[in-house]
Amino acid sequence: MEKLTPMMQQYLDIKKNHNDAILFFRLGDFYEMFFDDAIEASQILDITLTGKSCGLKERAPMCGVPFHSAENYINKLIASGKKVAICEQVEDPSTAKGIVKREVVKILTPGTVMDERLVDKEKNNYIFGVLASKRVDELLTFHVAYVDISTGEINENSIDIDNFADFFLKIRPSELVLDSHTKYILTNDIYKNNILILNYIKENNIILNIREFDENLYMNKDISKNISSSNPSTLIVLDYILDTQKTLSHFMEKSDKEEFMFLDNFTSKNLELSEANRTSQKKGSLLWILDKTKTPMGGRLLKKWVDNPLVNKNSIEARLHKVNSFYEEVDILNSLTESFKNIYDLERISNKLSYNNIKHMDIIKLKKSLKTLPEIKEILLGSSKEAIKNIGKKLSTLDDIFDLLDNSLEEGDEFSKNKYLVKSTFNENLMELRKLINHTSDILKNIEIKERENTGIKNLKIGYNKVFGYFIEITRGNLKNFQLPEGYIRKQTLTTSERYINEELKSIEEKIITAKDKEEKLEKEIYQSILSQLNLKTKEILFSASILGEIDCYCSLAKVAHDNNYTRPKLNESGKIEIINGRHPIVEKMIPQEHFIPNNTIIEKSDIQIITGPNMAGKSTYMRQVALIVLMAHIGSFVPAEKSDICVVDRIFTRVGASDDLSQGQSTFMVEMTEVSHILKYATSNSLLILDEIGRGTSTYDGMSIAWSIIEYISKELSPKTLFSTHYHELTVLEEDHKNITNYSMAVDDTGSEIRFLRKIIKGKADKSYGIHVAELADLPKDVISNANILLSKLENKYSINSIDSKSTPAPSPIKEQISFADIYNIDIIENLKKVDLNNTTPMEALVILNDLKKKLG
Repeated sequence: MEKLTPMMQQYLDIKKNHNDAILFFRLGDFYEMFFDDAIEASQILDITLTGKSCGLKERAPMCGVPFHSAENYINKLIASGKKVAICEQVEDPSTAKGIVKREVVKILTPGTVMDERLVDKEKNNYIFGVLASKRVDELLTFHVAYVDISTGEINENSIDIDNFADFFLKIRPSELVLDSHTKYILTNDIYKNNILILNYIKENNIILNIREFDENLYMNKDISKNISSSNPSTLIVLDYILDTQKTLSHFMEKSDKEEFMFLDNFTSKNLELSEANRTSQKKGSLLWILDKTKTPMGGRLLKKWVDNPLVNKNSIEARLHKVNSFYEEVDILNSLTESFKNIYDLERISNKLSYNNIKHMDIIKLKKSLKTLPEIKEILLGSSKEAIKNIGKKLSTLDDIFDLLDNSLEEGDEFSKNKYLVKSTFNENLMELRKLINHTSDILKNIEIKERENTGIKNLKIGYNKVFGYFIEITRGNLKNFQLPEGYIRKQTLTTSERYINEELKSIEEKIITAKDKEEKLEKEIYQSILSQLNLKTKEILFSASILGEIDCYCSLAKVAHDNNYTRPKLNESGKIEIINGRHPIVEKMIPQEHFIPNNTIIEKSDIQIITGPNMAGKSTYMRQVALIVLMAHIGSFVPAEKSDICVVDRIFTRVGASDDLSQGQSTFMVEMTEVSHILKYATSNSLLILDEIGRGTSTYDGMSIAWSIIEYISKELSPKTLFSTHYHELTVLEEDHKNITNYSMAVDDTGSEIRFLRKIIKGKADKSYGIHVAELADLPKDVISNANILLSKLENKYSINSIDSKSTPAPSPIKEQISFADIYNIDIIENLKKVDLNNTTPMEALVILNDLKKKLG
């Protein structure tokens, strides 16, 4: 009967407790993988798959990587969305009886990795814990916690079902921890936008860790001593971290509930807050404009500020005051910017220390950073601004930690390595051992000189061989002529000489032989003691790191204000937005400055401004500009305007542009209506709405009717500040019967022979759309442009403009607009087309319909 070998049985016993991870099984100088792990890992790592006798008829598939270079292979597996369980020998093989004992000492995962090659220094690496409420009598709510163990940050919140997808996509976690009930909800078509989440999980190889919540987690001492939270999602995440890392670090608890403005995914994308839509890169985004930070802590914090604008006027004013203080202290701003170049990622270094992932170069970076802290504190305290001085008073220079590192550790850098980690002067025993190791020949030479004097034998020599060790060699001739001192013990007889040893040489020999092992052991003990002392200080280091991050953000916003000619916004709670010569912060950096046209904006409380004008005239740019300026003010940033007075808003909503969401199987129009539905559900009288070309995704009459109805609903039911751009000029009549609706348009210089878009917002409605002129600018063939002008003339002559009763929904009467060419030839065809249900028409049916239309048109 086949039976597994003892070692392979040990492997399988350990593996069955870690079936969701690739097991790195330590065998001597290699980590080996077996069976399915070996097959999968060999493909990902592109290494040779071999086999090993395991006691069964067939050899076990096997592959391995050297222990000393395992880190690169582990990183590659984690980047592929895999977990790696590190199984080490936990007893000395030389003293072990039978199979060496092995245990999994750590599990590395995408959410717990700390290697800077895998973790973006400008972004957090979150594990996202989520538990759905189970009560059927309440609105489905998700309790969430997102934890970054590399920075020691915990955030928690409760999100309703309609906003959960937006929240999830803002966090963009690397790993999920959830229970089976929540997994069922997420993976079934139960709620809005769940497909967006599933696609994100699939595209980014996100691991789903199923853990059922246990009330005993509240009593877990390892968890409770690190966190005071009772949020169940926080507890399951910490339990997961403890399970994989075997320890927990110090955490800085935060709660983002009701402190910040919640921006839905559409708004963040439309305004390009963190990424440019076309490239999905930072360049071209608002963050790209504002981020002049010099430290990783500052970069991550500023991204949070951009993603989470403040909603409390006092909080915004406090942040603006600090930015303004640095803005006015240019010398201090420049000095700090220079000093920050010597500050490394203190948050991640501290947490590497807590999780025993630290490297010596990390400690040296910590030391260099701490060396700069007194300089930064002195700069802050030297300010004439009380706000800056107060920050300086809070900043601890951590002198005791720096002194410990400065006195104990050798330095070096990434390119040059010192012989030792710990300075010889730090420990007397260490110093003696190293003197012995480094000056052995000198010590022996001195003994040789001394023994020559004692014996009178001038050619006495001290030598060494592997068999007899150190010895005193004296020729036979000298033995006849000289009397040897007491204590000389014969060790070896040769043909021409005798070899001896005495107590002094014997003592030195023992010290020399054991010195290297003792030195290495002692240095390791001292180094671990230093790390343990540092570990006790991680909370202090993290606190100083958080202050440095804040200072860096204030300096960044102040520098951007100087460089880009931004001004400090005034804030009000009266509901009014007034912007004088406002500019789009991103667009003005992408085009020559002299070509950007500033615009004034005045929006009273509950104002709805209907903006008409041709394509390319700048409607979308202008509206986004207003939204971005308002949002920047809520971040605590200066704004691109000559002057501004901005009310505090609770939300900013945008619906800009048209795009299909093929990932959810939704058409352009369905996406548009879904976004608008979300806006109308959550907007309040204190919100700012940016709505661009609502209704353009369907037929003219349907679209105009929907747009009309939406404006009236906003006016009567919600009354938020609204910018509504449209090509439906008929909507401009709403101004006549609604006091809070005003018409604006983008100015056009039309001389008859030439048209120039002035990109200036003016009061009043536009008279036409200039669509054919835009087509001409796009360099369409001249024949197409000529024919389009003829067709437009025919349409305008054939259809009159019917008056529309603004108090009722507009009737589907002919309008002066560039509608389909088919209207010129056959109204019946238009009517037939209207009856086609595109959402329920197959491709084959569509081809049949198209063929019939072609026949009718001849």
